[in-house]
Amino acid sequence: MPVWLRECSWRQSASAVYLSLPLRGLRATPANIFCTERYLKVSIPPYLFEAILYAPIDDTNSTAKIGNGVIFFTLYKKEVAMWDSLTLVNANKEELQYLRENAVLKAHEKAKEETEAKKVTKQEHRKYALEATMKLEEAERKRIEDLKEKERQKVTKELELWKKQQKDAEKQKKAQKEVELHQEVEQLKEKKKEKMNETRIPNEGTSKITLKPAKGCHGSYSMFSDNLKDEQLPAPRSAATIKVNFTSRVFPTALRESRVAEEEEWLHKQAEARRTVSADLSELEDLKEEEKNPDWLKDKGNKMFATGNYLAAVNAYNLAVQLNNQLPLLYLNRAACHLKLKNLHKAIEDSSKALELLTPPVPDNESARVKAYVRRGTAFCQLELYTEGLQDYEAALKIDPKNKTIEKDAEKIRHLIHGTTQDS
Repeated sequence: MPVWLRECSWRQSASAVYLSLPLRGLRATPANIFCTERYLKVSIPPYLFEAILYAPIDDTNSTAKIGNGVIFFTLYKKEVAMWDSLTLVNANKEELQYLRENAVLKAHEKAKEETEAKKVTKQEHRKYALEATMKLEEAERKRIEDLKEKERQKVTKELELWKKQQKDAEKQKKAQKEVELHQEVEQLKEKKKEKMNETRIPNEGTSKITLKPAKGCHGSYSMFSDNLKDEQLPAPRSAATIKVNFTSRVFPTALRESRVAEEEEWLHKQAEARRTVSADLSELEDLKEEEKNPDWLKDKGNKMFATGNYLAAVNAYNLAVQLNNQLPLLYLNRAACHLKLKNLHKAIEDSSKALELLTPPVPDNESARVKAYVRRGTAFCQLELYTEGLQDYEAALKIDPKNKTIEKDAEKIRHLIHGTTQDS
């Protein structure tokens, strides 16, 4: 049974009631006080003070001060008037019980409204924070793009300047070559003139020029006949045969049955496969023959992933990719491992590579394309790039519109973008 506290003193004015309640050595806190418009309660077990007030008060602005073993209440009246008493007099038990329950019910409703208001305020703050973050990201992205554009313009100007310098240098070289060629031509002309002059000028010891008649010419003489005898012309070039050897064809088929394009493509693929296998012989030397099979390595990586050993799974997929880099499932499975290891950028790269290899889109690779979009979208969302993540989830929904899990995750991302996320 509670022990009632009945020793209290009060006074009033037209607008307020001042109530003093002794605590008898008890220690009180604000949690021990409950006050509404018509109901005042102080509960410090086993002591209890309760009062059904004479008239309504403004419980929002009313105050209670605890100190020196006394609780001093300042209760502001809703209507300016003088009270006949502090509590309601001549009220039966049913009326008092109704007033008490009504006060508790109103207090609960008020607390619920305050909680809802706090929740709305919290959602508004969260929405504002998300919008501010998106604006900052957009500003940062714009700044980076501006820097890239400036750098591109700078490089373009430097390239144009370099091209201009190269053209000027080529023009200068060309002009210099022309000058040198002209000088050589002039020198050759000078030499030719000198040679002709030497031929025409007679020796100093001869005072008379003796002209001999040329053969077949009666009464005419040639002054160059002696010189022509001394000059010897080069012998004509000897004739020879040049043999050209052609590489023999790998497929000696008839021309009407030849498929040269398919044969060359097959040869190219075989050469590329041989280069891929022998790319890193030092790493493949210690492997068994079965371990050089990409499918065997893929199955091994899947088993490691199932046991939670993601690093070992990544190593298996890496070796399989070295052996054959055209299998999209290798990149898809490795992206799942990178997601587990929080290597988000690598997960995005592997998912993008898998989507690149899963072309053209056909019904047989629908499941793989859905996984690739979902894994890349998940990595984007974990990097807080919600717009790019939502695009990948919507692309996955276009392929598999009946997938409720993907639809639910896409809806959560939309709520994050628009700031309307609700607690689940």
